[in-house]
Amino acid sequence: MQQSNLRIARIAAHINPPNLQMVEEDLGLERVNCRAKGASSGFKVAILGAAGGIGQPLAMLMKMNPLVSLLHLYDVVNAPGVTADISHMDTSAVVRGFLGQQQLEDALIGMDLVIIPAGVPRKPGMTRDDLFNINAGIVKTLCEAIAKCCPKAIVNIISNPVNSTVPIAAEVFKKAGVFDPKRVLGVTMLDVVRANTFVAEIMGLDPREVDVPVVGGHAGVTILPLLSQVKPLCSFTQKEIDYLTDRIQNGGTEVVEAKAGAGSATLSMAYAAVKFADACLRALRGDAAVVHCAYVASAVTELPFFASKVRLGRNGVEEIYPLGPLNDYERAGLEKAKKELAGSIQKGVSFVKK
Repeated sequence: MQQSNLRIARIAAHINPPNLQMVEEDLGLERVNCRAKGASSGFKVAILGAAGGIGQPLAMLMKMNPLVSLLHLYDVVNAPGVTADISHMDTSAVVRGFLGQQQLEDALIGMDLVIIPAGVPRKPGMTRDDLFNINAGIVKTLCEAIAKCCPKAIVNIISNPVNSTVPIAAEVFKKAGVFDPKRVLGVTMLDVVRANTFVAEIMGLDPREVDVPVVGGHAGVTILPLLSQVKPLCSFTQKEIDYLTDRIQNGGTEVVEAKAGAGSATLSMAYAAVKFADACLRALRGDAAVVHCAYVASAVTELPFFASKVRLGRNGVEEIYPLGPLNDYERAGLEKAKKELAGSIQKGVSFVKK
C-alpha cells in the first residue's frame, strides 16, 4: 500500500507542485526524484505565459522535444488545466504547472532555458507599440524573477514589442548585476520562417531548403530580409523583391487581419519559437555550427541591439556575424530599420530607468 501511495503521489506531484511540499513531508519524496521512469536526461525548460495563444502550442511542442527532461508551465490563469492536458502526452519530459505570481519563483529555480511568450496579443488596428504599456510591465516582472532564481539561464523573449522588451530585460538584469548579453535573445525566428516560406512559394522550392537571413528587428520596417543572400542563390526581379519584403515585414498583420479579431500569429509563432528553442538546447548540448538569426546585444551596427545571424553555444551567443555585402535596396532598408529601432530600444531602456 505504501509503495502504491508513493507512485500515485509521484504522478500527482507532476501536475500540482503546490501539493508537493506536503507530499514530501508525508512520504519523504524529493522533488528532484519526481520524474517518469525512463525519462531521458535533458534540459530544464520554463515557459512563462504557457496558457496563452502562443504558450499552449509552444508547451505541447516542447513536451515533444527529446532534449527536454523537465518542463515548467507558468501563467497567471489556467496553468493547472494546460499542465494536466500536456502531461498526458506519452513523451519522457516531466511537466509541472505553476499558477500566479506567488509561484513564479518556484517555476524558475534551476531552469536552463526560459521562454517568455507572456503578454497580450495584437488585435486588428493595433501596432506592436500599442502593446508596450501592458507587455513591458509583464516582461519586467518576469525578468526580475529570472534574475533572482536562474540568472544563468538562456532567456528567449517572444513578448512583443521584441524591439523594446529585449532592452527591458537587459536593463532589469543590469540592475540586478547579472546581465550576460550572451544569454538574452529576442526571438525573430518567425520572420525567418515566413521569409523562407514566401521565397519558396515564389521560386518553386522546398521551404526547408531555403535560408533567408532576416536582420534588424521584429516589427514593420525594422524587419529587413537580405534577399541578395538567400540560399540557394536566387535571382529576383525588383517587383518580386518589393512584394517579398513587404509581405515579410507585414506577415503578422496579415494573420491578425485574417483572424478578424480572433487573435494573432500564435501557431506559426509557436512553431518558430520551438525551432529556435531547439537550436538553443542543441547548442547547450554542445552541437557545433548552430547558426540562426536573433535579436541580441550587438556591435554589428551603432545600435546596442540588433538582429542578425549568430552562432549559439553552451554559453548562449558565442559569435555574432557581420551583415555581409548589401545591395543598394538593402542599404536603404537598413537605414530605415535603424532609425525605427533606435526609438524602440530607447523606449525600453527608459521604461526600466524611469
